[in-house]
Amino acid sequence: MSSDAMIAHFVGASALILVAAHAGGRLARSLRQPYIVGQLAAGMALGPTLLGALAPDAYDALFPAAIQPALTSFAQFSLVVFLFAVGYELDLKLLGDRARTAVVTALATFLVPMAVGCGCALLFEDWLHGLGMPRQLTPSMVVFAGVALSITAVPVLTAIVRENGLAPTVPGVVAVSAAGLLDVIGWTVLAGALMNSGREESSGWAWRALLAVGFVALMLLVARPLLRWLLRRVRLEPSLRLALLVGFALGSAWVTHTLGLHVIFGALLAGVVVPREKDGTLDPDLVRPLHEVGSLLLPFFFVISGQSVTLRGVDGAGWLTLLVVTVLAVVTKVGSGTVAARLSGLGRDDARTVGVLLSARGLTELIALNAGHQAGLLSAPLYTVLVFMALATTVLTQPLLHLVRRFAAPAPQPLPGPAPVAVQPPAPTS
Repeated sequence: MSSDAMIAHFVGASALILVAAHAGGRLARSLRQPYIVGQLAAGMALGPTLLGALAPDAYDALFPAAIQPALTSFAQFSLVVFLFAVGYELDLKLLGDRARTAVVTALATFLVPMAVGCGCALLFEDWLHGLGMPRQLTPSMVVFAGVALSITAVPVLTAIVRENGLAPTVPGVVAVSAAGLLDVIGWTVLAGALMNSGREESSGWAWRALLAVGFVALMLLVARPLLRWLLRRVRLEPSLRLALLVGFALGSAWVTHTLGLHVIFGALLAGVVVPREKDGTLDPDLVRPLHEVGSLLLPFFFVISGQSVTLRGVDGAGWLTLLVVTVLAVVTKVGSGTVAARLSGLGRDDARTVGVLLSARGLTELIALNAGHQAGLLSAPLYTVLVFMALATTVLTQPLLHLVRRFAAPAPQPLPGPAPVAVQPPAPTS
């Protein structure tokens, strides 16, 4: 294919991706689902699962092999920008007076699904072998199975909290705070699983782990103070500041990839390292364009992920696995979150709300699954099953939340007299 033809195919494919993804997002929002659910569904529809099966010639014409590197590059760039924004917005100071509740809930909703996922991987190795996995799973594969059940999607959860008016409430603050802690724990464990994923260079994983720890220390002790001085002393225009920080995120992602990790870890770390404003707030001139760029380019990631989803290798055992995994994913998250929040002092209805909110997986799960698939920790059929699980658990979050609120006890009527001045806790960031 000539360079002109490749450019023409890429432009045409990009137009289709952007229109389909945002149309799917609007449709999902009209159905009271998070925008990202529609984008994910559209990305899967443009892959071999739907378009490739119904119109294989059109699929090959729209997405020829020659443009795959360009699409993959756009997908990775969108991931770096998106996760850089997630890291920048991560604020564990939101815990406040509910720190104990959030910490206990986060630990419970990570450890219980993690234990169940790892246990099932070990108990049903023969079953997983039928889905293309090795007959004897490596430790990294077992750990990854646990991580796949324990992830919570902070962006999707935050969107659900805000759309349901839960941002200033106790369950909303606890859920978002616990999800932030879950992000830190989950990405750390995932980094270990990917670092020792059984690839050829994994024999030097201890050295790479040591180098990774050194890089984290360098970012926190050197890069963060340097950025604070630069951003506060040198008056850069917003566009130049954005370019500098996105370049910083890309460089950090390149370093973690060189160390044998995924680019997602470098992007997250870069976002955490970037200092906030003097009063602790986010810089709107940075957050707004990051969200705009991420919203524009994330559909490329959905399409690249959707192209790895194929129903051809999923038989009856695969669909049964999907049912079981989805039930386990919902029950372990909702159950552990509800019990932990209840034991930490929350009321029955608030505890149930926290548990339901923490069961949303969405994009964060998809990012982790994509990284595990690239590292060889998931077979194609099992990857397909887990992607559908991520979509199902995200779609179920809103109906379950409505169910909990429908059967919640009525709020006590306020006593007559002058209304007290309410102190609103800070709204969570997305």
